Amino acid sequence: MVAKQQMIKEYIAKAQILTEALPFIQKFNDKTIVIKYGGSALVNPEIKETIIKDIVLMRLVGMHPVIVHGGGPDINAFLKRLDIESKFIDGLRVTSKETMEVAEMVLSGKINKQIVTDIELHGVKAVGISGKDGGTVKAEKIVKKDVDYGCVGTIKSVDPALLQSLISSGFIPVIAPIGKDDKGTSYNINADYMAVAIAGSLNAEKLVFLTDVEGVMRDINDPASIMSFIKADAVQSLIDDGTISGGMIPKVECCMTAVDSGVNNVHILDGRVEHCLILELFTPEGIGTMIEK
Repeated sequence: MVAKQQMIKEYIAKAQILTEALPFIQKFNDKTIVIKYGGSALVNPEIKETIIKDIVLMRLVGMHPVIVHGGGPDINAFLKRLDIESKFIDGLRVTSKETMEVAEMVLSGKINKQIVTDIELHGVKAVGISGKDGGTVKAEKIVKKDVDYGCVGTIKSVDPALLQSLISSGFIPVIAPIGKDDKGTSYNINADYMAVAIAGSLNAEKLVFLTDVEGVMRDINDPASIMSFIKADAVQSLIDDGTISGGMIPKVECCMTAVDSGVNNVHILDGRVEHCLILELFTPEGIGTMIEK
C-alpha cells in the first residue's frame, strides 16, 4: 500500500510538471524556433539523444524547430585521416578547394543526414539541406587585408522560400552551413552567423545557441551568478563594465545581431545539460541566458 501511494505521488509530480509547461506550449505554438546545434550537444551521444528528443517534442506540440548545425571536430578528423593539414588564422579555418570538398562532404553529407536520421527515428519528418539548396544562402568570399582564407564565406543574402515550404509541409529543416556565390563557388560559413541570418529571414520567435558554457554570469567564477534574463539595451553596458568579457563577447554580439534582425528572444544555452532545450523553453526560470528585445 505504501509503495503504491509513493508511486501515485511520483505520477502526480510528473503531471504537475506537464501542466506547468502548458502555458509555454500555448505561447510558442506555431512559432519558429531556430536552433544552432553544435559543441558537446553534437558529439556526446548521451546528450545528443536528449537534444533530438527535445526537438521532436517541440515539433509534436506545435512548434516549428529549424536546425542549423556545425561540425568542426568532424571536419578536423576527416582532414587528419586524409593527411590534409588544418590551418586556422584568428579562429577562422583557412579553406583550400581541397579542404572545402572535405568540409562540404562532412557537413552536408555525414553530419546533416545523421541528424535527419536521428529525428526521423522518433517519427517526425525532417529534411537535410545546405544553404546552397534552393538558392537559400547567397554567399561571398571573406576578404581581409593580407589574409586569404580561401573558400570561407560571409552571407550576402538569404531567401527563406524553401525553408518556409518545408516548415509549412510539416518538416524540420536541418541546414548545413554552406553557401554559394553567383558563379556557383561553394563557401564554408560560420554556423553561428548562418543561424542568425536564417532566424532573421524567418522572423523567428527564438534563436537558441547550444554552447559549451552555462550562459552569461555576473561572476565568471560563480556558476550560481548566471543571468537568466538580459534586456537587449543593457548588453553594451555589461560589456563596458567587464561583466561580459573574453569569448562571451562575440557570442553576445551574435545574439544582438539576431535581435536587430527581428528575432524576439535569443538564448545562450549549455548544450552539455540533458534536455536543456525543454528546461529552457518550458520552465519559468530556464537554465541559460535569454536576451530579450
